[in-house]
Amino acid sequence: MHIWVDGDACPKVIKDILYRVVERLQIPLTMVANKTLQTPKSPLIQMIKVAAGADVADAEIVAQMQAGDLVITADIPLAADVIAKNGHALNPRGTFYSDANVKQYLTMRNFMDDLRGSGVSTGGPAAFSNSDRMAFANELDRFLTRHLKKQTIEKRK
Repeated sequence: MHIWVDGDACPKVIKDILYRVVERLQIPLTMVANKTLQTPKSPLIQMIKVAAGADVADAEIVAQMQAGDLVITADIPLAADVIAKNGHALNPRGTFYSDANVKQYLTMRNFMDDLRGSGVSTGGPAAFSNSDRMAFANELDRFLTRHLKKQTIEKRK
């Protein structure tokens, strides 16, 4: 498994959690962004800088990820593409996207875009909070625990 991060909008506190986790569990992580991001020096952590433009980083992640990889993103269309490739998508606020919920999230996103396009002020997302950080850390831990347990069982077979 590989962890991919849609790095442009990912909160620093989430990146810091991920850096610690990948070092502890020895899982490779790739940050993808249209600007250079500071990452710890580690053979497990790499940075891919893509050209500026809408969805360029998303396209790079989808092109390189494999089934079973984990993608950290708040971008719902990217999450839908990840799920379509049998990957896993986790929002920095701790919500896993799935076949069961991603279409609903896409519909709501498109509805809000339409409202904003017609001049309605919808506000932005709530400020990132400590409870968001905890929700993310807890979901990431549960996912990785299940994944690593499954890998261990498969290796024993």
